[in-house]
Amino acid sequence: MLASERREHLLETLRRDGKIVAKAAAAELGLSEDSIRRDLRDLAAEGLCQRVYGGALPVSPAVVDYASRHQVGTVGKRLVAAAAVQLISPGATVILDGGTTALAVASALPPTLRCTVITHSPTVAAALVEHPGVEVFILGGRLFKHSAVASGAATVEAAQRISADVFLLGVTGIHPETGLTTGDGDEAAMKRVLAGRAAETYVLGSSEKIGAASPYRVIGFGDVAGIVTDADPGSDVVRRLGEQVRIVEAHA
Repeated sequence: MLASERREHLLETLRRDGKIVAKAAAAELGLSEDSIRRDLRDLAAEGLCQRVYGGALPVSPAVVDYASRHQVGTVGKRLVAAAAVQLISPGATVILDGGTTALAVASALPPTLRCTVITHSPTVAAALVEHPGVEVFILGGRLFKHSAVASGAATVEAAQRISADVFLLGVTGIHPETGLTTGDGDEAAMKRVLAGRAAETYVLGSSEKIGAASPYRVIGFGDVAGIVTDADPGSDVVRRLGEQVRIVEAHA
């Protein structure tokens, strides 16, 4: 089999099954696992899959640049935002993560809601400037432009001084095997710090992130109160996720 044919076969397997198991693919094609792993390395280098132990998973479309992410899963993000808003009680203190889904949450907060929002995202803070009932606190630091959030030691130090009722966490990958992941190691560390400052953490999981994976693990399913998602509740991936964590359905 030509290299191009192997590549297409592996990509078709990924589309069909939602994963590639290197051992199974090697047996099916009559090749060594080393050959399959080399192919997966090449595909991962082109951004076509995310390598994991034993094979590969779909790469998250949410790892593209910030401007492009505004065009990904827009309807799903609005549905997730509407459901996430219901988790915020009047008078609560909320840590709102950065990213486009968090921005959708900021836009979805009803004008009658009075609460406090703490965020390390200048875009989220700006979206709440005209909200009549939300007090906004901004955590400063070096701007990580890919996600338009503050990061680094100064941001971590500021975060360690806060406490909140709920943290609405954004990630780029949600998979029953690899867990909650994102595309940058420092950003993952910042998210862990923020999760540790809230009584409850809910994951903002629009459907394009479900079943996908990114390189850096954030926190475990045992550390979150639930995943808010518009993904099909009957899908195999959502069912498997539901065995590990509460699923908060976000539907029109």
